[in-house]
Amino acid sequence: MMMTDANAPVAIDARAAARPELGGVERWARELVARLPALRPEGYVVLRPPPAFTHAAGHAWEQVVLPLRASRVGARALLCPANLAPLAYPRSVVVVHDAAALRHPGWYSKAYVAWQRLVLPAIARRAVRLVTVSEFSRGELTELLGVDPGRVAVIPGGVGERFTPAADPEPARRALSLTRSYVLCVASQTARKNLAALVPAARALAAEGIEVVVAGGHRPQFAREHGLEALRLLGHVDDALLPGLYAGAAAFALPSSYEGFGLPVLEAMAAGTPVVAAAAGALPETCGDAAVLVEPGGEAFAAALAALLGDGAEQERLRAAGLARAARYTWDGTARAVDALLSA
Repeated sequence: MMMTDANAPVAIDARAAARPELGGVERWARELVARLPALRPEGYVVLRPPPAFTHAAGHAWEQVVLPLRASRVGARALLCPANLAPLAYPRSVVVVHDAAALRHPGWYSKAYVAWQRLVLPAIARRAVRLVTVSEFSRGELTELLGVDPGRVAVIPGGVGERFTPAADPEPARRALSLTRSYVLCVASQTARKNLAALVPAARALAAEGIEVVVAGGHRPQFAREHGLEALRLLGHVDDALLPGLYAGAAAFALPSSYEGFGLPVLEAMAAGTPVVAAAAGALPETCGDAAVLVEPGGEAFAAALAALLGDGAEQERLRAAGLARAARYTWDGTARAVDALLSA
């Protein structure tokens, strides 16, 4: 790896970690910003933008201000954990989670797609090393960006220690007025998440007193789905409530048409909640045999959820398999793998 002084710190781009909303990319950034300096306090320096520069205005901060700050602290490398990196900085290590905007541009705003098409290929060429989160995503980057797969390290994400079957569901139930049994989905209200596939299930389960609830907000750069009135859309849910929200669910469902990894399925498994997920993108790779995998269509999800909720033995099998599967993925393990890569 093209580094300078081996004793110099690695700078971490904390732009995504500073965003108030929380998706997989932001979770990755927050965990690395917290865990890498804890692992080696002398080895890392965290570079945060002002609060106004975490979203669209942050592109200018990331491209202009960030490389200057990294140079001023004498960084031997700049770790960018959220897909983008300053093009002018010569020693970036970039985590590119997926290539969804290139594979499915219709899911995003025209401006967002244009930006991704401009910068992702350049970042891929100029980065000292690329990291991605699954073999599926490595294949996507190889095909869509033309990168040598040998330049792309696969390091999966993890599950926080807070996600456990012992998490108390009552604070989430009170805060979100959840009075009935529920099937949970944690996903932003965007086209790639394919939430419409849960509508037939929601209509069928309503007759049994079970509601389908979705935790996650909308992002303006992503196309929004419509026709979701049968679902209970909770919007953004405070991060502190999520462990109990998972643990209190009768089942977890993720119908995404495209995922680079799928952190929510592991968080649900760690909470002891049986999972039904789409057989698409990286989800089969992430879930292994610890979930029911179905085609991402509405009738398939309705049938799978109905069968699961009526089969206590299958629920117990999935709980046990899910707990074992989730235990393999820890944020400490992710941080150590990233640290080893940066130290090579």
